Amino acid sequence: MLHTMLDTFVNFILGAVADMGYGGIVLLMALESSFVPFPSEVVVPPAGYLASQGQMNIYLVVLSGVAGSLIGATVNYYLAVFMGRKLLDKYGKYLLLNPERLEKLVVYFQKHGEITTFVGRLIPGIRQYISFPAGLGRMNVPKFCFYTSLGAGIWVVVLAVVGYVVGNNIELIKSNLQPITYITLCLLIVIVALYILWHRKGRRHEAAS
Repeated sequence: MLHTMLDTFVNFILGAVADMGYGGIVLLMALESSFVPFPSEVVVPPAGYLASQGQMNIYLVVLSGVAGSLIGATVNYYLAVFMGRKLLDKYGKYLLLNPERLEKLVVYFQKHGEITTFVGRLIPGIRQYISFPAGLGRMNVPKFCFYTSLGAGIWVVVLAVVGYVVGNNIELIKSNLQPITYITLCLLIVIVALYILWHRKGRRHEAAS
């Protein structure tokens, strides 16, 4: 029965994406990147599958996914800016963000800096909420958009390629996403390590001069 329900849901998403086109991808990914619990794994892979069938353009699928992710993340950023910490602590539960989780995100952001808006986009359970501490910290908006788009871009490309290669089988997509996610996270660790080394080297150079 569960398998039948999954097939029905996937077919529904396929039909919705096909009917709404690229605007639908933008809308659904904006929801996924905000506080709405809507998984990107059921949006982009079906679009990637439709691209493999010649019904969509894979490059526009990726672009639409990144645009939607940035819109949703920016909504969270400005919610944090306008609400502030006290209101987020009080009303964050309505955004599915309790005070304990918010505190962990704030500490994470303060400890690792602005690069967390890039890293966080690739970590399940964090990608939707990493924009809140960035907003509370009044992170530079162009930097926020750049790091968010970069992280979201990597994730959307992974999902689109999986959908393009695997097709519309949601169970097969899930089984392939796990090892691909691990590989992506390993590459991410290397990128972040290089960034930290470069950043520290820059600080030493400034201190020396």
